[in-house]
Amino acid sequence: MTATLIDGKELAGIVRREVTGRTAASAIAPGLATVLVGEDPASGIYVASKRKLSVAAGFRDLHRHLPSDVTQEELERVVDELGADDEVDGILVQLPLPAHLDAAAVIARIHPDKDVDGLTEVSAGRLALNRPGLRPCTPSGVIRLLDWAGVGIKGAHAVVVGRSDLVGRPQAQLLLARDATVTICHRYTADLASATRTADILVVAAGVPGLVGAEHIKPGAAVIDVGIHRTEDGLCGDVDFESARQIAGHLTPVPGGVGPMTIASLLQNTLTAAEFRRGIR
Repeated sequence: MTATLIDGKELAGIVRREVTGRTAASAIAPGLATVLVGEDPASGIYVASKRKLSVAAGFRDLHRHLPSDVTQEELERVVDELGADDEVDGILVQLPLPAHLDAAAVIARIHPDKDVDGLTEVSAGRLALNRPGLRPCTPSGVIRLLDWAGVGIKGAHAVVVGRSDLVGRPQAQLLLARDATVTICHRYTADLASATRTADILVVAAGVPGLVGAEHIKPGAAVIDVGIHRTEDGLCGDVDFESARQIAGHLTPVPGGVGPMTIASLLQNTLTAAEFRRGIR
């Protein structure tokens, strides 16, 4: 068996075209405010990509770039101002922040209806209760990838490796909302392979390069690799790609799998936020 690869680049292109079309048809120009603190090269690249694609989709670029020595109070004031600004539909604070800043406190200041990353406590509560709201971008992208690949979620046993607030926990909630039976594994899970081998859908978001290999995978399972790591041999994920592709039914590559869908989901969230705020949805 050789796994069918799920091409996140292709699907992300489809989603971006959908968003661009909806934006043009509704005559809305959503305002996305990205907030970048400091000069971290990786963060700068990520934000530049988000800004470029948002403008291409017809959004207004309301970027704020703050110095690395900005104080907690100054940063929170900026977030408060964006929350009160009617021109702003979505707010994204690029993480990680410099060490002297309290990221959790900053995120808590984001208006939940403009929380296009889906990270505030209100957004998390809406997700946990399956109420309408903005969902975290990467887990939303994973669900879209599974649907696009024709992987049935309802009634499936899904195992999520990782329990971060950014991916693992919300991923489990989204799968549960789609009627999967969900198991969450983490660093203290005894005999990880015995748990993951029962999964029809295996989502790996542990942040450990090559953690999951063929011995962890049920034959024919759909394996979604959320991890991305830069090594001497190039980029890799949390899944040992070469061994996994020999046993999985579906598999996302790294790069080119989940990553492109994260930004596509951000654009989708921003347009949704703009529509909700204008009473269109």
